[in-house]
Amino acid sequence: MASALEKIWLYLINNFTDFQLASIGSFIIHESVFFLSGLPFIVMERLGYQRQYKIQGKVNSVAAQEKCVMKLLLYHICVNLPLMIVSYPVFKYMGFTSQLPLPSWNIVCFQILSYFILEDFIFYWGHRLLHTKWLYKNVHSVHHEYATPFGLTSEYAHPAEILFLGFATIFGPAITGPHLLTLWIWMSLRVIETVEAHCGYDFPWSLSRYLPIYGGADFHDYHHRLLYTKSGNYSSTFTYMDWIFGTDKGYRKLKALKAADHEYEYVEEKVPKTD
Repeated sequence: MASALEKIWLYLINNFTDFQLASIGSFIIHESVFFLSGLPFIVMERLGYQRQYKIQGKVNSVAAQEKCVMKLLLYHICVNLPLMIVSYPVFKYMGFTSQLPLPSWNIVCFQILSYFILEDFIFYWGHRLLHTKWLYKNVHSVHHEYATPFGLTSEYAHPAEILFLGFATIFGPAITGPHLLTLWIWMSLRVIETVEAHCGYDFPWSLSRYLPIYGGADFHDYHHRLLYTKSGNYSSTFTYMDWIFGTDKGYRKLKALKAADHEYEYVEEKVPKTD
């Protein structure tokens, strides 16, 4: 596999410049991963597929879904792509490279884990700030137009927010100057994570069921359902920041109540009824 990957990589660096790969290449990777991972949730919602795992009963209209897709294409071309282009000199200055040899998987995994931790910390405070009255009304309310989120709504936001919270995503790579392969893997995993968090489905195989500190769809769906001043659950990937600062109390209380109701129903079923 390493040999095949190196051959593909050799083709890329022989036919494209660092700038083309880091800007246009990253944009293509982002769009491919984003839409391929997000569009299935639109189809699922329209067809009612896997409805038993849908967190909310409400279904978005076709018009609302189409509006989201069209605006996303506009934002991505007019905001994301220029941001990737102007960020290139910073990455290059910090040691970014696309040349062979490819980095070891130990380095790739360590850097990506570090990026997730850094991103989550910065995102938490930035997101919490966006829920102050003025910023919510003038910026963040765009993202919350969808109280019933689906995968693609993860990047549906005001252009100012895209730049503001986008800083959290690029901060780690910007200060470390990683190999392009690491950057592409990080970007892909981050996109898949945020799409999953907004998908609106709590599947039995969701990572949040096996990794307690991972937020996931149920954690973030709660954030979209509540009023901006009371929502909490501000973290992007993990849950420990909300737990430390007490901004997940409402969510944890709701989960406890649901668990208690479920236990009561279970016990009631087991107790034989008498005439």
